[in-house]
Amino acid sequence: MDCSLPSLYEACHEKPYAPSKPGFGQWPRTKYWWAWALSDRPGVWILKLHRGKNLLVAGEIAALADPVCRAELEHMEGEDPAWARLLAHLCEAGPSTLEDLQVELALKPRELRSLRVPLERCGAVVSRQLLQEREGGVELRTTELARWDQAFPEPSPRGGLEDLVVAGVRAGVLAREDELGRWFSWRRLWRTELVDDLVRAGRLYRPESGWVAEA
Repeated sequence: MDCSLPSLYEACHEKPYAPSKPGFGQWPRTKYWWAWALSDRPGVWILKLHRGKNLLVAGEIAALADPVCRAELEHMEGEDPAWARLLAHLCEAGPSTLEDLQVELALKPRELRSLRVPLERCGAVVSRQLLQEREGGVELRTTELARWDQAFPEPSPRGGLEDLVVAGVRAGVLAREDELGRWFSWRRLWRTELVDDLVRAGRLYRPESGWVAEA
């Protein structure tokens, strides 16, 4: 586990697939598919807001991320012409599979990946796995990309970075204070005084130096 945020795979209580190997070898031997199965359930999303790592969230947490992700969507549209081109295409064509985007935008797989990764990390774009049936009844998984405002059309009346930090601390029960600024991808939005402000507001407290919990 890279931080105090709870990990689905750590909770599986199962030996890794290949204990001596890094990466996928450390995934649970038989439960590696649980994350995708959970994301198939209504109201569950896999987001990349945890610095590009898979973060399973329900609608309540997505609502807390909504104001930040909408602001990031606008920011990324004006930050780079290539990002703006992809976002504009999704706005016009709607949620699209990677295969369709490669054809319609004349992009190679590696080129499309270099565009989507930073957009997913900040929440401007959301991906999900789809099952496609091919000839012979074979089902294959493909990835669909959507803008944040397509995946979540209605703006949330609440939320923000502070609310997400409090929700993360609640999920972790107890968290190291020096980790909080590294939880999410929005490093440019982090304020050094954010934790102090949450403590003064009575939303977090320090049970001892260097640690925080929900008040």
